Amino acid sequence: MEKLILLITGMPGAGKTTLAEILSRKGFVKISMGDVVREEAIKRGYGLDDKGQSKTMRILREEEGPDAIAKLCIEKIKRMDKEKFVIDGVRSLAEVSRFKTVGSVKILAVHASPKRRFSLLTKRGREDDPKKWEEFERRDERELQLGLGNVIALADYMVVNEKINIRELEEAVVKVLEDLQRND
Repeated sequence: MEKLILLITGMPGAGKTTLAEILSRKGFVKISMGDVVREEAIKRGYGLDDKGQSKTMRILREEEGPDAIAKLCIEKIKRMDKEKFVIDGVRSLAEVSRFKTVGSVKILAVHASPKRRFSLLTKRGREDDPKKWEEFERRDERELQLGLGNVIALADYMVVNEKINIRELEEAVVKVLEDLQRND
């Protein structure tokens, strides 16, 4: 049976990881592109702050092309005898194309306003999260330059994470899964 690969995309802080966690509870194997970058940043000694992860992403793409992080995720997929995967953090159409070489791909975008995303990021407290609005804006700009907006624009499904709670977010994900099964 062909592997189903659900790619989650969205701006920083929109709720990608939360959606991936919900989907992992629904039987999908979760692979985080951010975790892959963090693993590489540690291996290369660049650190886990925003600067270190940025440098790691840039160098990986210079060495292996714009789909470099997708290639690392695919190595993980190929080592597992599973059929359903959720990939947290797809940022470019090159990455989408790479994932299509190993399975049936659907894109799920999550959207939240900048104000909500900044609030969620400052509460999350990861080392690379922005502390100031200006840092947040720079990060958004960098993500958009990678082509993130193109992936969001071409998403098969969209979930809006604005003025809803975790239960409502989970309900939205269940509706996406129901639609996926109907169209299988």
